[in-house]
Amino acid sequence: MIFCSVPLTTLFLDAGGVLVTPNWQRVSGALGAHGVSVAAAALQAADPFARRDIDFGHQPAATDRQRGWAYFNLVLQHCGVAQSAATDLALDDLQAYHSTHNLWETVPDGVPDVLDRLRAMGVKLVVVSNANGKLKMLFQRLDLARRFDVMLDSHEEGVEKPDPRLFEIALERSGAQRGETLHVGDLYHVDVQGARGAGLDAVLLDPADLYAGFDCRRIRTLGELPAIVAESRKP
Repeated sequence: MIFCSVPLTTLFLDAGGVLVTPNWQRVSGALGAHGVSVAAAALQAADPFARRDIDFGHQPAATDRQRGWAYFNLVLQHCGVAQSAATDLALDDLQAYHSTHNLWETVPDGVPDVLDRLRAMGVKLVVVSNANGKLKMLFQRLDLARRFDVMLDSHEEGVEKPDPRLFEIALERSGAQRGETLHVGDLYHVDVQGARGAGLDAVLLDPADLYAGFDCRRIRTLGELPAIVAESRKP
């Protein structure tokens, strides 16, 4: 499947769940400090299922912050850990850290290399993220900022995906052409439908193969993106 009738020149990428993930070691440690024992590896394995639950239960009025902390309780449920006063206290501690530093501070293996390959292909890279105002600081800290042409943080822009206005701002600020731009995200209702609302094509990052049958192209890793770009450029 080729997304565009012209070669892809720009990629919009979601941040959380795509370029960065929660620091599961930190989450495990916060839980342990309140007497709740759950391994970081178990939390990480539960992550795709919790994100799917959030996605399938998406409510247009819900804010990203509300979705985010419901998500952590769902991660715990998928680990067999019931919500309790202890888990609430741990999540309060994590929220305090997130408000200052951003908890989504783990860069999955291979992400920097893929971004560098895309830039070497001449692709303009733009972050379009529902975030908490700390995205740019976080990406500087993780040595990701230099790999992007534009970074949009919904908190700074005053509008969140799936509202197409955030994508419109991204198009205007990056100078990207709509027909040459593809958005990559991890939530169908937030990313795919939001991008389509702005007239953009979208691909869903689905590492656990949980979206079979959905009406969008899916990839398992970001490592598939250079081939998609190359495919779009074939005569």
